Amino acid sequence: MHLSHSRGRLIAVAALGLLPLAFTSACAGSQAATAAEAVATPVYTTDADAPANNATLSVANAGIGKIVVDDQGFTLYMYSHDSASPPKATCDGECALTWEPVSAQDGSVTVEGVGQGLVGEVTRSDGTKQMTLGGWPLYRYAPDQKPGDTTGQGQGGMWFAIGPDGKKVAATS
Repeated sequence: MHLSHSRGRLIAVAALGLLPLAFTSACAGSQAATAAEAVATPVYTTDADAPANNATLSVANAGIGKIVVDDQGFTLYMYSHDSASPPKATCDGECALTWEPVSAQDGSVTVEGVGQGLVGEVTRSDGTKQMTLGGWPLYRYAPDQKPGDTTGQGQGGMWFAIGPDGKKVAATS
């Protein structure tokens, strides 16, 4: 497991003895991740530990419609328990092991097909910065295995892929 990054140190949160608890209680409605996924999930305790955010947000076509993806092509999600106005992130602790907050450490974001005016940030309860789109805090779903996966769509009726307009994407199939 790689525990360092050029911009800071990643901290492994899921200790082997706590893995069963982490998987059964991570955000309501989320599917349990495998042990390997949870251990490899980066969690940043400070903005200095987070990788630099020179992210690219772009639009991809998926079976559920047009979605926003990160610079690696992974689907970005919004959580209906969060707030867009004012922006507020509520997925903390064990929830953030499965639903990784998208860091907004330095705020430099390139957009392709997404309005720059929709991109912002919110300060999380732990003091770190999280990127927002249309006010909604953005997350990546750890069980998505490859770019374009949308396995987090509709999880627990609370998690949805986010569209280029900053709103949840409803399945079109």
